[in-house]
Amino acid sequence: MQVLDEGAAGRPDPQGAYFDGAVLEEITATTAAGGMIGASAGLRQVLERVTRVAATSSTVLITGETGTGKELVARAIHAGSPRARRPLVKVNCAALPEGLVASELFGHERGAFTGALERRRGRFELAAGGTIFLDEAGELPAPVQVALLRVLQEREFERVGGSETLRTDARVIAATNRNLEEAVGEGRFRSDLFFRLNVFPIQVPPLRERAEDIPLLAEYWASQYARKVGKAIRRIHESAMAALCTYPWPGNIRELQNAVERAVILARGSVLELSDFELPGLGTESRRPARGGPGDERQQIEEALTASRGRVYGDGGAAEALGVPPSTLESRIRRLGIDKHAFHRRVQGH
Repeated sequence: MQVLDEGAAGRPDPQGAYFDGAVLEEITATTAAGGMIGASAGLRQVLERVTRVAATSSTVLITGETGTGKELVARAIHAGSPRARRPLVKVNCAALPEGLVASELFGHERGAFTGALERRRGRFELAAGGTIFLDEAGELPAPVQVALLRVLQEREFERVGGSETLRTDARVIAATNRNLEEAVGEGRFRSDLFFRLNVFPIQVPPLRERAEDIPLLAEYWASQYARKVGKAIRRIHESAMAALCTYPWPGNIRELQNAVERAVILARGSVLELSDFELPGLGTESRRPARGGPGDERQQIEEALTASRGRVYGDGGAAEALGVPPSTLESRIRRLGIDKHAFHRRVQGH
């Protein structure tokens, strides 16, 4: 997913560094709420859930692999909500030192700790009337998990080092690339907090499950980066586009964006060739074959579950056998209505 620069499509460019108008019209036509580009079934399902939950104040948990565009989903929810005129405050929980997470979220009083020279408002106060986006919420340390649970249950908190109880009406949207259910089972994440966050879950599909969106995304970024560097890039060669559509994209949309930017920089002509895309195995026999239909997918998953005795995670698990992240396989199992526990029961019954 990617935000489309408003007014960029079809905008006159003195250096001619833009794609054919028909291409940009197609991109504009497939740009959905929140500026997310694509027309795949997976993206449509995400957007449908965004539309349904945006008008409410319900807590949302966005899951998906790194680089799939979880923050864009959060922005789309906020933009479509009655809170859109109020702040959207982002907190990257993984980027904060453990000792400062509580201070960042809830604020602190003067003298609360070394270096606290004055009172500071936390992100929950700054998000009053708006939305707070807790990115990488799975990384929250245990003490902060307790404090966040109280916020979700009681809508109140205290600043670090303070005794005054403050109330918040900020809407909470959390995102994680971790399997929180697994983290709960391992004791690394509170089960009560997980259930409070998981009021309305949205799973963002990886790019390899949105292959039909790759041409639109690649063409959009090629046009944007060509404009920035002043190159008259007109199109992506058919062989390069075919390779982009079959590459597995372990880094998801972020990796595709970087690959296109790099290709534009390397390009010598007006067409992006396969050789301009520096990705391991791109255009070679090492590419993964395209998947078959739903029946083939179900059969592959069931065979892997049979071999692993119903186990998805870990060494020898079905996810490892299929070469996909466990969270992705869990999503497919739910989508196809497969009872993974039945494979364990079959073994026990022998």
